[in-house]
Amino acid sequence: MGYDLSMRVWRGDVNGGSLVDYTVPVEEGEVVLDALHRLQATQANDLAIRWNCKAGKCGSCSAEINGRPRLMCMTRLSTFDRNETITVTPLRTFPVIKDLVTDVSYNYEKAKEVPAFAPAPPDPDGKRRMMQEDVERGQEFRKCIECFLCQNVCHVIRDHEENKRAFAGPRFFLRYAELDMHPLDTHDRRELAQSMAGIGMCNITKCCTEVCPENIKITDNAIIPMKERVVDRKYDPLVWLGSKIFRRDQREKLTPEQVRAPRKQTTAGAQSPEPAQ
Repeated sequence: MGYDLSMRVWRGDVNGGSLVDYTVPVEEGEVVLDALHRLQATQANDLAIRWNCKAGKCGSCSAEINGRPRLMCMTRLSTFDRNETITVTPLRTFPVIKDLVTDVSYNYEKAKEVPAFAPAPPDPDGKRRMMQEDVERGQEFRKCIECFLCQNVCHVIRDHEENKRAFAGPRFFLRYAELDMHPLDTHDRRELAQSMAGIGMCNITKCCTEVCPENIKITDNAIIPMKERVVDRKYDPLVWLGSKIFRRDQREKLTPEQVRAPRKQTTAGAQSPEPAQ
C-alpha cells in the first residue's frame, strides 16, 4: 500500500546550499534510495546521488539520514513513522561536490600510505600456512565495504579539518591492524601507524563501530590492539629487544617515499597466502 512521504533533501554545491522540501509517493518495503530515485525521476531530475549496487556491498550511497550516517540502500522507510519527515544530507566530514555527493578522495590518499602485504617466502613445498584462528581474525577486517561512515563520524577529523593531514581514521587503522596481525607478513607497520597515521590521536569513543553496516568491531578488535602493539614496541624493553632479533626488523626501515612507491611482485599470486591446511 502506497503513501506520500515527506522528504527534506540538501541541495547545493561547494558554494553552498539549503534543505528543500518534497512530497514523494512511495510503496511499502522500499528504502530511502528508492524514494530518492523516484524524486529524481519525477521532480528533481538534476539531483546528484552516488550509488551502485543497491545491495549494501559497494558502500557508495553513504549519507546522513535524520542526522545519522547510514547507507541509503539499506535504510528502510518502515524504520520511520509515516508522518515523519525524512531529512537526507551529504556526509558532513567531506567536501560537497553536488547535492548528496561528496569528495571522499581524502580516503584514497590515506590508502596509498599503507604498505602493501609483503609475505615471507613460501615453505619448501611452495605453500604458505597459517593457523585457522589467524584466518578467522583477518576475515572480520576484510568485510569492510569502504562506505567511509566510520570516517565520517570520527570527531578527530569531523570537527577538526586541520587533523586530516596527520590522521588516517578508523577505516585505515583497520587496515593497519589487518596487515600487522597477519602471521605471514614481513612489514612492521607499528611505527607508521603512530607517526604517519596518527593512531595516538584516537580516543576510542567507539562511534566508528556504532555506524559500521558490516558490524565490524573496529575499536575493540583493531584500534585498541593496534594501540597496544604500538605502545609495546616503543616502551616495553623485552618487546623492543625481540624486535631487533626477529625477521620483521631485518627489513630496511620504510620511509614515507618507500611507502607510497608501488611494490614489485615477483611471482604470480605472491600476495595471496594459502589458507590453513
